Formats: sequence, structure tokens, C-alpha cells
Amino acid sequence: MIELYESQRAMRNMRKAAMQRGVVAVLDVGTSKIACLVLRFDGGDPAGGDVGSMAGQAGFRVIGAATTRSRGVRFGEIEAMAETERAIRTAVQAAQKMANIRVDHVIACFSGAEPRSYGLAGEVDLEGHVVTEQDVSRVLSACDVPEYGAGREVLHAQPVNFALDHRSGLIDPRGQMGQRLATDMHMVTIDAAAVQNLAHCVRRCDLELAGIASSAYVSGVSALVEDEQELGAACIDLGGGSTGLSIFMRKHMIYADAVRMGGEHVTSDISMGLQVPVSTAERIKTFYGGVVATGMDDREMIDLEGETGDWEHDRRQVSRAELIGIMRPRVEEILEEVRARLDAAGFEHLPSQQIVLTGGGSQIPGLDGLASKILGQQVRLGRPLRVHGLPQAATGPGFASAVGMCLFAAHPQDEWWDFEIPVDKYPARSLRRAVKWFKDNW
Repeated sequence: MIELYESQRAMRNMRKAAMQRGVVAVLDVGTSKIACLVLRFDGGDPAGGDVGSMAGQAGFRVIGAATTRSRGVRFGEIEAMAETERAIRTAVQAAQKMANIRVDHVIACFSGAEPRSYGLAGEVDLEGHVVTEQDVSRVLSACDVPEYGAGREVLHAQPVNFALDHRSGLIDPRGQMGQRLATDMHMVTIDAAAVQNLAHCVRRCDLELAGIASSAYVSGVSALVEDEQELGAACIDLGGGSTGLSIFMRKHMIYADAVRMGGEHVTSDISMGLQVPVSTAERIKTFYGGVVATGMDDREMIDLEGETGDWEHDRRQVSRAELIGIMRPRVEEILEEVRARLDAAGFEHLPSQQIVLTGGGSQIPGLDGLASKILGQQVRLGRPLRVHGLPQAATGPGFASAVGMCLFAAHPQDEWWDFEIPVDKYPARSLRRAVKWFKDNW
């Protein structure tokens, strides 16, 4: 626990140092692509000022961007180190070339790694009646951390709510008067090996890792508008190898999970169903794919060009309706899994139940309609916020997590390790209380 706290702190300090130098890169390590954006910060205090998703707009601009096909990554986790290392190098070098500057520090995000969410609570008596920084540290260290098991690491630990005596819903209690201070903290743990592999891979590329984040979280930061983050919404990030899910409330993530299925599973279904190579299946999915068949689709024929040398086999045609028939069951399966996770999180207890689909896989025509049928809520398609200097090619939903990383780099939310917590006060351990405060506090 202590080493983890220290390593996260070290990364946070490294990020501050990189931002004082004015340049940092963000890296989105996905199953289908690796994206790298180089950010330049224009002076000012990067950590201070108004910390909000929109406030970060003036603080930085994107001066380099590159993507490359991902290799060696499955289900959002690194499987073949050397191949992933090569792909990361390619993306980072291309982005550096465009920015015409060398980058030493990267902040990376990844999906997968089996995230688990915990809701923790803690409270303390105030000694001097006015809440100080030390009191905030004390209340955070009073949270009961559950036994999250060996081989897992804490990725995020954010205070999402403070209460002073009977007043709940405070964002920052410092400087206010009261007798008792309480907090709710949201903690996400992930498979430790996935993080260690990513950190090792980044180091092998001669880069320093200055922060890590869950791509489900950063996608929510960029794809949900401010009202949705405030009132309650779920962001579903349909990636290539996994589908990330995050629930936001009061501008904080209060739940995270992932489904180990994504767009590449749809592609491989097409590849097997039509007996075509994966590259052909990907092209057919992109140009002709969909999940809702109409009467027209029986008549719309798609040519399957192959290179097997068997003339009959290479000159086949399939109707678009057949293609949809292959794609729809897999997309339904992914959405059913997402629905099960939302139900487990107690999503129906939130005052607003907006669902936003983003990520490269969300571009399948008709997906929003199918999703609102299966998830039973209003669903919209989300594109990432516009940030300064972002090339047109990087403004689509497939870049939600990369853009979210920029906002996360410029204006990170307070995490547990940002406060000086005395070593003897490291959180005690107790049972899990995941979504209790939905009902209690809101």
C-alpha cells in the first residue's frame, strides 16, 4: 500500500516537473491503435486555478499527434512486449516529429486490466473547528480500505464528496467551520501486472511514465458534457479489445468497470462468418456495417474480393442484411454485458440516467437505437471535447480517451496521494461498500 502511494506520488511530481518544462505527451495504448498527442503548456501554474474540465481549455495546446496500428495488445492489456514497444516508439516518434520537439515524459491510459470499484467512507473530529489541509489528510486516511487482494493495485483513489457536520456535497471543505468532517472516496483497483507491463514498456522506449489513468475514466472526462458529469451519466467506451464503463456524478467518477469484448470481436465474427481475412472483414465492417436491417439491405450486395486464387471463392457477394445478421448478435452481447454492470452499480438510483456511447466502436450505424433498447435509457453518441490544436483526424469518438488524457494531464482531480498522509495513518481495512452513498447522499 505504502509503495503504491509513493509511486503514484512520484509520478504526480514528475508530471508537475514536465509541465513546468512545458511539454508532455499523452499515450493511449489500445488494442486496435496506439495514439500519442504532444501537449505544450503555456506557462501559468498548471496545478492551481479553477480545476474543471472546461477550465483546462486555455492551458495547453496539442502540437503533435500520431497514431499507429497497435500490436501486441489484447483485451487492452500488453501481451507481446517487443511488438508493443515498437508500436509505442513509432507513435511517439511521429508525434515528436510533427511537434518538432523531444518528449521525455508521457502520461498513459489503458483499458482492460479488470477494474473494480469500491466506495469508501471515513470521518474525523475537528480539533480546531476550521478545516485545514491536515484535516483533509486525516479524514482520507480514516477511510476503511477493503482487502482488495494480492496482485491488484490502486489506480485511482478520489475523494468524491465531503460532509461537514450535517452539510453534505461539499467539493472543498478547507477553511470552513465545523465539528465533524466526513468524506466518501471512490477507489479503483486493477490487475497489477497490467500496470507493471505498461510501465516497463514505456521505460524500454526511453520515456518516463508521469502518470497513468483508466481509459474508461478519461473517456468520460472528454465525452460527457459538464451537466452530465454533474447530474449523473454513464460513459461507455467501445474500444477494439475491451469496452470501458464509467459512471460520473458531481463531476467525479463513482464507478468503473470493463467488459472484455470490443470492436475486434465483431470483426473476427465477420471474418469467420464470411470466410474472409481479418483485414477484409475490418474494411467491410467500416464501409457497410450496421446493426439494424431494413428491407433495402437484402438487395444491397457487397463484393468480397479475396486473394486465395480460387476464382469462385474470390468473386463472392453477400447481402448487407447477412452482414448485419453477423454483427448484431455480438453487439447485443456486448451491450447486455454493459447492462449487467450498470445494474450491479445501482445506476438506476441516480437522479439522471443519461448514457453516452463513445470510442471507435460507437460509430456503427444504428448503434444508439439498439443501445437504448437494450440499456433502457436515453442514449446519445459522444465525441470528445474540442481542444486547441487537435488535428481534424483526431476529433472522432475513437479519440475520446486520448483527448480525455489531455484534460486529465492539465487538470487532474485530487487523488488520495496528493495529500501528506502520515505513515502510521495509512487506511485501515474493512468490508466493501460500493454504491451505498448513491442512496444516502443524493
